[in-house]
Amino acid sequence: MIKFNIRGENIEVTDSIRSYVEEKISKLEKYFTENQELTAHVNLKVYAEKTSKVEVTIPAKNITLRAEDTSQELYGSVDLVQEKLERQIRKYKTKVQKKRNHIATGKVFDTFVELAPEEEIEEANIEIVRTKNIDLKPMDAEEAVLQMDLIDHDFFIFTDGETGATSIVYRREDGNIGLIETN
Repeated sequence: MIKFNIRGENIEVTDSIRSYVEEKISKLEKYFTENQELTAHVNLKVYAEKTSKVEVTIPAKNITLRAEDTSQELYGSVDLVQEKLERQIRKYKTKVQKKRNHIATGKVFDTFVELAPEEEIEEANIEIVRTKNIDLKPMDAEEAVLQMDLIDHDFFIFTDGETGATSIVYRREDGNIGLIETN
């Protein structure tokens, strides 16, 4: 059910690494319906200081699961990423179940199969403590980065002057700039 796209940067993806990643991430299949076709995009990186980074992204019907971990041990990072993804699924499942309890008509999401009753589900209380209204000004990405730096934020939302779509620029952990474009 889950297909794998495994890439390695500065590391050869051996058969043992591939089978370990597939075995661990395949444990998540129990949360999805049988007819769902999923692709797990796995990126394995090894840095000069001998640390390993594992990134896994699984786009699904109503949610995109993503987790990463960096450590000295590649296999340990795979284990931690699998655990993080499982927590994300459980958290999402809890939200869906709460929403279903509040809506009387039909199903809202059909992404996951039901969890077994004996499994515990983490309860997440989300409280919005501040709301801001913003005017989206038409500009290009370079101007948006300048605006982001001027207000000393880690991200900036703007309307792309050419396409009219809403976009976001953000400062990545490595100090570089990322751009999120909408359709």
